[in-house]
Amino acid sequence: MSIALVTALIIIALLALIVVGTPLGIATLLVSVVTSLIYFGPPGLLLISSNVYHVLENYSLVAVPLFVFMAGILERSGIAESLFDAMSTLGGRFPGSLGIQTCVVAVFLAAMSGIMGGEIVMLGMVALPQMLRLGYDRKLSIGIICASGALATLIPPSIVMIVYGVTANVSISDLFLGGTVPGLLLATIYIGYIYTRCRINPAMAPVPVLLEGAVKVQKLKALKDLIAPIFVITSVMGTIYSGMASVTEAAAIGACAAILVALLRGRLNYGMIRDTFRQTVLTVGSVIWLVLGAVSLVGIYNIIGGSKFLHGILAGLGWHPILIILLMMGIVFLLGTFMEWIAIVFITVPIFAPVVVSLGYDPIWFGVLFAMNIQIYYLSPPFGPACFFLKSVAPPDISLQEIFSSVWPFVLMQFAGLLLVLFFPQLALFLPEVLSR
Repeated sequence: MSIALVTALIIIALLALIVVGTPLGIATLLVSVVTSLIYFGPPGLLLISSNVYHVLENYSLVAVPLFVFMAGILERSGIAESLFDAMSTLGGRFPGSLGIQTCVVAVFLAAMSGIMGGEIVMLGMVALPQMLRLGYDRKLSIGIICASGALATLIPPSIVMIVYGVTANVSISDLFLGGTVPGLLLATIYIGYIYTRCRINPAMAPVPVLLEGAVKVQKLKALKDLIAPIFVITSVMGTIYSGMASVTEAAAIGACAAILVALLRGRLNYGMIRDTFRQTVLTVGSVIWLVLGAVSLVGIYNIIGGSKFLHGILAGLGWHPILIILLMMGIVFLLGTFMEWIAIVFITVPIFAPVVVSLGYDPIWFGVLFAMNIQIYYLSPPFGPACFFLKSVAPPDISLQEIFSSVWPFVLMQFAGLLLVLFFPQLALFLPEVLSR
């Protein structure tokens, strides 16, 4: 049986299982088991277990549950509310000020946790009611929450970057550096868009009256509220780039810092720890199933010659290298319509990364592009996890259709940001080249 036919059959089998409602992790694991039994018989199961073991024993992956735990503690400690109040006091009065402050708060939250879902839930619970109460345009408010919350895919410590780094075997700290400038660039683009729209049409974002009474005492309190977020960010990123800790060790330090912040704020109790551990186990457990399925499928597919087959197709197209990169981005975007991002990483990166290197491109740069593509997938229908996360905490009168229709301007801005990094690679490579010497 030719490898082309096997590839087609694997894709058809996966799509059929997904259509009938099989969880993605189970579907990929089932297809990999059947493929291995057909090719190698019962010994093929040993190949699957060996591939999975080598991935799961990777020390860097321990950072994932630690960052999930840290995000859970921060979410329950009330730090998002304090941060939002501080920015409202310090931000001033101008068109779209509350929306812009939400973007800035989102950058802080992303730099503290790296978890997109938790960030959108926090912003949806804290910022969205405030904007709606003050008369902000509903679609603008919804778009700001979803887009700024998704910045966690780029701004370190991004979980997406960690998983990509493990899969592509590249430096995670360099990936963190590479995502910093594009992440801040996107945040700046969002802020410019919000300010311009609200300047043209002030009715979209009335200036909050509550800021008019801000006095020096309130501003001093706001500055005090910024200490905890800066402490958590420094405890993670500072220890990484000072050389004091690896990414995994920094994740553990960040988790301890989050516990300390919760303790000092009087929020730490048994119920909080119990709920955070439970949520961490549920989140990481679902991730592990996706990893098991994706890694086993890719491992068997590579053994039977699949990666060489796909590599040959991509390399033999005779296209300009940039067009091949765009094709890869298109494949990732297409997979995002029916797959979880972590499965996309483990299925595509082992195939794409060698091609990227053979084309003469930096895998760090491609990793940033990959993360930006995943960010677009977070907002785009029909899957659009960011939209579903916001729907879970939004007022009942906000429908999922309204959320999807609200994010399109921001999706277009994300595409613009991706193209900027595509054609100006130094946006992603400048910091790694300067700071990793």
